[in-house]
Amino acid sequence: MTSRLSALCFGASRPLDLARFWSGVLGWEMTEDPRDGPTLVPGDDTGFSLRFLPAQEPKVGQNRMHFDLTSTSLEDQRQTVARALELGARHIDIGQRPEEDHVVLADPDGNEFCVVGPDNTFLADCGFVGALACDGSQEVGYFWSEALGWPLVWDQDQETAIRSPHGGPKITWGGPPLLPKTGRNRLHFDLAPAVHGDGQPEIDRLLSLGATRLDTGQDEPGWMMMADPDGNEFRVAKV
Repeated sequence: MTSRLSALCFGASRPLDLARFWSGVLGWEMTEDPRDGPTLVPGDDTGFSLRFLPAQEPKVGQNRMHFDLTSTSLEDQRQTVARALELGARHIDIGQRPEEDHVVLADPDGNEFCVVGPDNTFLADCGFVGALACDGSQEVGYFWSEALGWPLVWDQDQETAIRSPHGGPKITWGGPPLLPKTGRNRLHFDLAPAVHGDGQPEIDRLLSLGATRLDTGQDEPGWMMMADPDGNEFRVAKV
């Protein structure tokens, strides 16, 4: 049995506003679930939703994961950047070199994302959401491959990447050195057991793979908060 990646969650100062931004950038439909809050449902093969949850803590430092959005041409890249800026994004400098073909932006809450150029061969067979690029170790790439049942599509020089057998974006980890972790991550995964029912056997399996339980001091009915081997938080549905 494996877990299903049901959603990528954003901790947001204004969840509805941030959901509207990403809906405009991605072209995904937004729903407002009384329990889950604003949620974007993919209109492509991405395979997981985006949830926007209230976060009281301010964003500190660079996120450990960000989207890489693809382009079919230089004009397509320009249009994506222009649309994101019109919706409230801004250009940022995270140390990218002038010769690199990607444009680095931040959404209205400061979450980084990239619009890559059309010559990116690694994401050539991916859709508009080409990758969820993560700062992380080789060990954590192996962990998530086992946790989700997604095969490794890259494993070289301590850099790893996995992808669902059904397609969609790649999830990549860049290897050491890792960014310092400054508080709770703004973005985290929500997992659901592949078989609906008691989630405890899946929680036990994730623990055996190297995950740990977390006591956040916050009551989250229906969820178990855990951390992967790099200390990144994620939630597992208990039922």
